[in-house]
Amino acid sequence: MENMLKKAQEAKKIIANLKDNVRNDILNKMAENLIKNKDSILNANKIDIKNAQDSLSNAMLERLKLDSKKIDSMAKSLNEIADLKSPIGRILDGFENYKGLKIQKVSVPIGIIAVIYESRPNVTSDTSALCFKSGNVCILKGGKESINSNKAILEILHKSLESYNIPKAAISFVDSRDSMESLLKEYKYIDLVIPRGGENLIKFVTTNSTIPVIKHDKGVCHLYIHKYCDKKKALNIAINAKSSKPAVCNSIETILIHEDSNILAELIETLKKNNIKIKACKNLADRFNLDIAVESDFYNEYGDNILNLKIVKNTNEAIEHIQKYGSSHSDSIITEDYSVAQRFLNEVDSACVYVNASTRFSDGGEFGFGAEIGISTSKIHARGPMGIESLTTYKYQIYGDGQIRE
Repeated sequence: MENMLKKAQEAKKIIANLKDNVRNDILNKMAENLIKNKDSILNANKIDIKNAQDSLSNAMLERLKLDSKKIDSMAKSLNEIADLKSPIGRILDGFENYKGLKIQKVSVPIGIIAVIYESRPNVTSDTSALCFKSGNVCILKGGKESINSNKAILEILHKSLESYNIPKAAISFVDSRDSMESLLKEYKYIDLVIPRGGENLIKFVTTNSTIPVIKHDKGVCHLYIHKYCDKKKALNIAINAKSSKPAVCNSIETILIHEDSNILAELIETLKKNNIKIKACKNLADRFNLDIAVESDFYNEYGDNILNLKIVKNTNEAIEHIQKYGSSHSDSIITEDYSVAQRFLNEVDSACVYVNASTRFSDGGEFGFGAEIGISTSKIHARGPMGIESLTTYKYQIYGDGQIRE
């Protein structure tokens, strides 16, 4: 591992100083080569699907599975990232001090970023492209369930780098499960660790890492239906936010309904028609013959077409529930009351807070970032969908003319 990290360190200097047009040409070449080599990626993915058939849920298998359309989407993301304005070398602030020193705050790459993730092979290409565009070297640690898909994608990315005489170490890959703990101790080489995946993975990384961590934790997202809601909006958003892709982290897990809302019966009927299993607070369960939700259910990220349903007395109770059980990911309110909407936006302490919209928009592509390295639920440095700007830090560049401090 140390040899790999030393090569990554050497590559860091090259990647950070590439001209942006060269960086963009390489990203577009990567996209082109993904399309050209679809068959090799799909064949590798079939092996992963076969190996994981008995160990993963249907929702997780769906995240693992690739097809021609998904590879086209992966390539499109790389093209979009290439088209973004460079985040490096931007003057974020500038001023002159009392001695006449001209001080500029300038954006720079973070350096070497380790990304640890599970299941989805598209993370390999998205993360590689985002790190590369922002002048960073990445070290990828994918899950064992997607090992063949990840290696096939990585081989294509490496060939694209080599065609421009860029070292493969710019995108490094660790495939040994035993090496994760030792990787997390390599603070001499690695500047940042980003884990994205299940609760156990996040806990392991944050507990064992000696390197700064930006968590991409589970998505326990909420939809609060206020008494002054537009019924059509509420029903459409509820179905989209839960059932369009129930396995993803921006899918809702709980709907909170104001006790004075007149939407309850229609909402339950609509959820059932869309094959959503409902777990409800006791009074709702008794009234509508539903399964009872126990307290632990409200902390749960189901990753499936299962939803908690709870009546709340007012907006205070809704916000308190979200603060207690949520994961600071994405939460939404459906209301036509402007003051209530503004209060929800201000008081719900999550990375993404919505009014009259689905939480499914919490995504780098939807935010115009081309892709995302994940959805950060941390508060320090980066929050929400992390695009290329979130993968930079800054330094101060100071111009003097012989000044000395007295």
